[in-house]
Amino acid sequence: MVFFTYAVAGGGLVLLGAVESLAASNSPSPGPSLTLNPSSSLASSRPKISSSSFSYFLASVISFLFILDSLISFFAAINSQDQIGSALQLQSLAVSALFLFFSVLGILSQSTKLFPFPLKLLNSILLFAFAEEFLLFYLQRKDTSGIENRYFVLMLVPVTVCTFSTVLELKSQKAQAFARLGRGIGLIFQGTWFLQMSVSFFTKLVAQGCWLHEYSRGNYTVKCKGHPEYHRARAIATLQFNCHLALLVAVTAGAYSILAQRNGIRSDGLRYRPLGEDAHDFGSNTRFTLDSDGEDGDGIKEESSVGKIKESVGGDGAVEMSINGHGIHY
Repeated sequence: MVFFTYAVAGGGLVLLGAVESLAASNSPSPGPSLTLNPSSSLASSRPKISSSSFSYFLASVISFLFILDSLISFFAAINSQDQIGSALQLQSLAVSALFLFFSVLGILSQSTKLFPFPLKLLNSILLFAFAEEFLLFYLQRKDTSGIENRYFVLMLVPVTVCTFSTVLELKSQKAQAFARLGRGIGLIFQGTWFLQMSVSFFTKLVAQGCWLHEYSRGNYTVKCKGHPEYHRARAIATLQFNCHLALLVAVTAGAYSILAQRNGIRSDGLRYRPLGEDAHDFGSNTRFTLDSDGEDGDGIKEESSVGKIKESVGGDGAVEMSINGHGIHY
């Protein structure tokens, strides 16, 4: 049952991240006239807000499923007299409720003109939600020797990407498309890592020499026989994370190339100029020679093919200069 919960959560996050990434590729660049007030004179020409209606709806469904799962696990922990498990579910419930609050406000702002919530308000709520999610995984240390802690620590990487992308969108609306793309990639990474945890914890594919020990439905730990098994299990978790990251980079690069080809985005490539190319342009104009006939042998003469400049001082202090035979008197 818990395996199914993790699988659904991972698949939903992957779908939500894909929708957010595709919306970012088609979103217009917001200008200084961005507004969310329908009564404004610029409302007819304003671009869309941070996420589409489908993104908000999908986020609300996923958040509601997380809340439902937390409630089921909470009552299961109470029946098992597991105080730690019930406390953990209350934390998860608070984070899911904040995401649900954000998505509901987004739906109201998109579907009706009665609740024109500002874009910065929605992004601020989303930022607090990601910050709470970060603390949830960072502080989850039920068993200091449990292998699941390694997976929770690695989960902090995609959560940090989502948090930083939201901060970037709050700071500069010119980078809205890049921020949404980064948040979409972070959500996809979270989803794939949830799928990995469901396979690593709740199937027979758990690391050799380790097993799952459940105190209640939402409180579990992965124990191993000895010190070598713990090291091997942690190394396997790191290797799995690197494989997920490499797969995500490959898929992102492929998707970007397809979208760029459809949208007619072309790159001129690197404008590389060989070293010394500029020096060849001056080779026929100026020639430098060393003169060692002087007393110190350090004299330097410069001859230019453009013209020779001659300077002479007359008896009355006047300076006479001539360029290619044409004299200039001062």
